[in-house]
Amino acid sequence: MEFLELFAWMKVDDIATLSVLLLIGMFVLLAIGMPLGFASAFLAVAVLVMKFGPELLFGNFGRGPLSVLAQAVYRQMTNYVLISVPLFIFMAALLERSGIARDMYSSLNRWLSRTRGGIAIVTSIMAVIMAAMSGIIGGEVVLLGLIALPQMLRLGYNQNLAIGTICASGSLGTMIPPSIVLIFYGLVTETSIKALFTASFLPGFMLASFFIIYILVRTNLNPSLAPLPEDDPDDPKGREKFLRFVGFLSRFALWITGFLFVRAIFFTMTGDNKVQEGVDPIALGMVSDIPYIVGAFVIALGLIFLVGRERTNEGWEMGKGLIAPVIVIGVVLGSIYMGITGITEAAGMGVVAVFTISLIRREMSFEIVWDSLMRTLKSTGTIIWVTIGAASLAAAYTLAGGPTYVANMIVAAELPTMGIILVMMVIFLIMGMFMDWVGIVLLIMPVFLPIVLKLPVEEIGMFGSLEPKHVAIWFGVVFCMNMQVSFLSPPFGPAAFYLKSVAPPHISLTAIFRGFLPFIVLQLVALSVLLIWPPIVSLFLK
Repeated sequence: MEFLELFAWMKVDDIATLSVLLLIGMFVLLAIGMPLGFASAFLAVAVLVMKFGPELLFGNFGRGPLSVLAQAVYRQMTNYVLISVPLFIFMAALLERSGIARDMYSSLNRWLSRTRGGIAIVTSIMAVIMAAMSGIIGGEVVLLGLIALPQMLRLGYNQNLAIGTICASGSLGTMIPPSIVLIFYGLVTETSIKALFTASFLPGFMLASFFIIYILVRTNLNPSLAPLPEDDPDDPKGREKFLRFVGFLSRFALWITGFLFVRAIFFTMTGDNKVQEGVDPIALGMVSDIPYIVGAFVIALGLIFLVGRERTNEGWEMGKGLIAPVIVIGVVLGSIYMGITGITEAAGMGVVAVFTISLIRREMSFEIVWDSLMRTLKSTGTIIWVTIGAASLAAAYTLAGGPTYVANMIVAAELPTMGIILVMMVIFLIMGMFMDWVGIVLLIMPVFLPIVLKLPVEEIGMFGSLEPKHVAIWFGVVFCMNMQVSFLSPPFGPAAFYLKSVAPPHISLTAIFRGFLPFIVLQLVALSVLLIWPPIVSLFLK
């Protein structure tokens, strides 16, 4: 007892003082370079010691509040969906080392090379496709930096435009399914991940369209920012290029509709597509879908006949680099939305699809697989340690009464509903400048989401009404848009450091952050749209 009395001064009963000490401790530990996972775990124990006294460690070690921490960590670590995270990371690592991304870039470039700002637009479109394949951010920025940056600089593109396009577009994996940020949000808040994916489609593509429109407008107003490449006399132009593009799409549609027809016939023969009450129908696999599939097949065949076989074959050669990425996207997202698999199984199928395509293309080797596995191990290890630490700290702060204190403090401020939400947005943006998104979602969401769910739903936003069951989904999409901004925000915007690792030596970190500014404004505009018109996330939800 005398030994424990020596540490009695550590006990803090006031939750306000405890919250301030916790905030100071987090910033001090991060400032001296301690990893977020270890800093969070250390502070979790410190919070419990300050709240419940030192006997927690020396008297009843492993029991009481400490056991609650262990249960919180165990609950996070044994969640089945968590397995999808290393699988998506592994898939992104394989994509980065295969030639799939380079062929996709070449195909897009052939279609858009004569458009003002075409290389930057190609980069944005490629980033959207890569985001829809794996949902990983760092690998995208590095890959785009290796492929697109040298070409844009060689053609005389404005350096700031090139840098901003690569990093802003490369960060779209935060918003576009299968986003790992959305997966973690769903795990922590127990929100449907499939619903989050569906809700984020439109905002994600809206943000990508903002980038493309900005590039088009700015480069046409100031052509010196994006000079056109030298004219290739062998490349088709105008109407001929358009006809070849139609031929390519028609031939691809022929394969897709043929596959869907065989699939629908198979389900019909096995009886799996019978209409049953309480069971969702198979997407594009019901008997009623067959006439539409056949109709689409006939239209594609007719377009090929009108365009001509020669133009169709040339268009196929120009666009065949897009086929493999579309197949991967179809395997991952198609298996989820067609009800074939869950999130985790879809990630595994995506890995198999990328591995198989690379084998067929004779690009896979033991070295590539080993290197991809090692990168997956390192990235997953970092995420897991942050998850363990942040889950512990969130549980400890909850035991100490932190969420109730924060909620009461916000309510006591008597702010309007949108005022409360705007305060949360500012906190997200500030924390995103210094902390990793994993720590933010695990530490802040258990505090903020219950507050948001208690707000009057009719007062959220300015236009349209959000259904109560969609509030948690909307807040998750808004959070992801905030994290999209954080990837570019100085002083620790991860996208800048990813690009710096592959950029030419003359491009400094200051220059990289300078190139981000217009794109950060576009991200904030997209965030404003979500806040002003919340129902945008529920347009595709049931």
